[in-house]
Amino acid sequence: MLKLALFFLDKKSLNRDLVLLLTIGGLYSLGIFLSNTFVNVYLWRQANDFIVIAMYNLAIFIFQPATFVLAGKLAKKIDRIIVLRLGVTFLSIFFLTVLIVGERAATYNFLLGCLLGVGYGFYWLAFNLLTFEITEPDTRDVFNGFMGGLESLGGMIGPLLAGIIIAKMTTNIGYMTVFSLSFGLFILAVICSFFLKRRGADGKYDLVTVLKEIQHSKNWRNVISANIFQGMREGLFVFVITIWVFLITKSEFALGMFNLCLSGLSFVFYLLVTKLINQPMRKKAILLGSMIISFSVFIILFDLTYVHLITYAIVIGIGYPIINVPFNSMTYDVIGQSNYAKELRIEYVVTLEIFVNAGRILSILIFILSVTFIDKTTPIPYLLAIFSHAYLLIFYFMNKVHLVYEKNG
Repeated sequence: MLKLALFFLDKKSLNRDLVLLLTIGGLYSLGIFLSNTFVNVYLWRQANDFIVIAMYNLAIFIFQPATFVLAGKLAKKIDRIIVLRLGVTFLSIFFLTVLIVGERAATYNFLLGCLLGVGYGFYWLAFNLLTFEITEPDTRDVFNGFMGGLESLGGMIGPLLAGIIIAKMTTNIGYMTVFSLSFGLFILAVICSFFLKRRGADGKYDLVTVLKEIQHSKNWRNVISANIFQGMREGLFVFVITIWVFLITKSEFALGMFNLCLSGLSFVFYLLVTKLINQPMRKKAILLGSMIISFSVFIILFDLTYVHLITYAIVIGIGYPIINVPFNSMTYDVIGQSNYAKELRIEYVVTLEIFVNAGRILSILIFILSVTFIDKTTPIPYLLAIFSHAYLLIFYFMNKVHLVYEKNG
């Protein structure tokens, strides 16, 4: 990890906390990718119902921002490393609960979603906050690119390994083995967190002021709007594509190969984007990435085959790094240049998460209403086509963001 990090980060910008944060992020990514993709399939095997899967994901996206609000308040009073540990602990409890309920998981779909949402909320509040504090504007692209590369590496190894394990074992034993491995990885992440430097925060928890800044700051308002539309696409695509791959192939191994193609290309392009895209190129990269992601849906809309799904995975595997690295970096830079950024950085991160998940919740509610009142399959391609183009609106809003950077040298 250290040698690889040195390739992308110079020695001056590299420090122990940064390496530890990358390590924790890598363990998290591997643990999530190893199992969470297959939780949706596990529930589908039991219920064979999109509503069950949608309700599970809806619970995640409701409890994630709710926990963010609570975690933000805690981070003002206690060490945010403890908040990070709480997140990883709840993620461990989630997988432990899946192991306990086993073949009754579909019955407890909303409860499982609640646990995972709470885990995500604590974890991502702390991780985003630590990212903001440990990195600087001139190292942020590199960190986000390297972290994206680690996530892609986890996305390559995790689902493929899980698919092989499930294929080689009796289905239920295979799933239990995979969930147990994820549980172990999250325990390792908790252990790593004990070596991070303690980081306290003081001051009053003031979410209202940051919410009011949406009216006063054009940059912040545009970032919020862009994140809502990002959430609208991801809320639906996060589970529908996974189930489609499984329905076409009836194979967890094939789903693992799908994720290998997606994450393999993402891994390469995250590293390339980290090296090639600088601050002046960010908006052009966001435009290119948003177009790739938005129009890629047409690969699978008219003729749903495994070959087309793999092609789709390759295309979005290229598109995600191109948009995510500059989009995330600009988002953090807007926060850094906003009013009260130093005193209310926690509240800025919390507000961002509230609106991302608002977009996710909205798209899932529209999905649930559509498949309930029309039928269970006809509306899905139309919804995918509509929500896929939400990414074009990310560029529309981020193009209106104007940042001021200090010139080095």
